[in-house]
Amino acid sequence: MLAWIVLIISGVLEAVWATALGRAEGFTRLGPSITFVVALILSMAGLAFAMRDLPTGTAYAVWVGIGATLTVVYAMVTGDESVSALKIICLVAIVGGVVGLKALH
Repeated sequence: MLAWIVLIISGVLEAVWATALGRAEGFTRLGPSITFVVALILSMAGLAFAMRDLPTGTAYAVWVGIGATLTVVYAMVTGDESVSALKIICLVAIVGGVVGLKALH
C-alpha cells in the first residue's frame, strides 16, 4: 500500500514539475526553475521507490496518467488551455485506465 501512496504523490509531483517547466521560460525564471528541479527529483525518487514493489509498466503508466491528467486540468482551470467536452472525455479515459491498472494489480 505504501508503494501506491508514494506513486500517487510522485504523479502529483510530475504535474508540478511539468507546469513549472512551462513557466520557467527556458530556465530564465529562477522560481519556476527551482520548483522544476526539486519536484523532478522528488517525483523520480518516488517513482523509483514505488517500482521496487510494483511492476514497471503499471507504475510508469499510473505515474504518467496522474501527471498528465493533473497538468491538463490545472492548465484548463488557470485558462492556459481551452476546455472542451472531447478533452474532458479523454481525461476521463486516462483516469479510467489508471484506476483499471490499480484494480488489476
